Amino acid sequence: MVDKIPTLQLSSGFQIPVIGFGTYARKTEVGTCQQAVEWALDAGYRHIDTASCYGNEQEIGEAIENKIGQGTVKREDLFITTKLWNDKHAEKDVIPALKESLERLKLDYVDLYLIHWPVSISATGQDEGIDYTETWRGMEKAVELGLARSIGVSNFNEQQLGRLLEYAEIKPAVNQFEINPTFTAVDWVNYCKEKSVLPVAYTPLGLISEARPEFKGKDVIKTDPKLGEIAKKYGKSRAQIALRYLIQRGIPVLPKSFTKSRIEENLKLFDFELEDKEMDVVAGYNINHRCIPGLIYKNCKNFPF
Repeated sequence: MVDKIPTLQLSSGFQIPVIGFGTYARKTEVGTCQQAVEWALDAGYRHIDTASCYGNEQEIGEAIENKIGQGTVKREDLFITTKLWNDKHAEKDVIPALKESLERLKLDYVDLYLIHWPVSISATGQDEGIDYTETWRGMEKAVELGLARSIGVSNFNEQQLGRLLEYAEIKPAVNQFEINPTFTAVDWVNYCKEKSVLPVAYTPLGLISEARPEFKGKDVIKTDPKLGEIAKKYGKSRAQIALRYLIQRGIPVLPKSFTKSRIEENLKLFDFELEDKEMDVVAGYNINHRCIPGLIYKNCKNFPF
């Protein structure tokens, strides 16, 4: 067990751990996610990030139930995030969708509920053009009913977030989007912080991720000797340096892995601190390359990128 993970305060008043366990996978065998989440909870993670579209809420619910039953964790120590999918953006559909997620997760509430994308599509993939302000009314109802402690968004651009902030009675606490050394998103991050909306990084390793073989040959992070020297200095991996870089920018990170050793390694980020010049080295890998471009939605009314 590592030392207790630091937290940051959300505008909702609740605390979010600065590192969470991401659970998205393109395809895994049944039980793989449950095992990974149990390893993560054993290692010390307390924030678990999922989404209805990941198809793994049931396994995560089993893992949480097991670890609570074993006395490894208490519910009040956990921070569980899930997300509303694009085909449930009508106000009337938000609460039923959240209740279905809660049933799969075996929980009475989630700590954070996010609109996964600003786009709204039908179950058959057609753009419905539902305004995300309508969706937000349903999200606010989730807080009023005690089904979500905090609410927020994911993949919203500056214009969309600004418009939502003007509309919302309960302000979004989080904007979760891709941030990493090859997509530093400095202006986007700064805008969120200026508006008291915490940016949270998914795909925090960017092109450093071994899970992205299609980028072989493009990823200088894996081979650049400067990053290797920094990693060697601290006795850390390149991935740990990349994660530490984001945490020092005040950005919670959501690394994912289904390998026990890497799950444990990704958590060991709090016994060192990068110097300013080392932060500059990592920032220098930015090439504005988005690993998750969401191009499947590029023709939708509210496509953010």
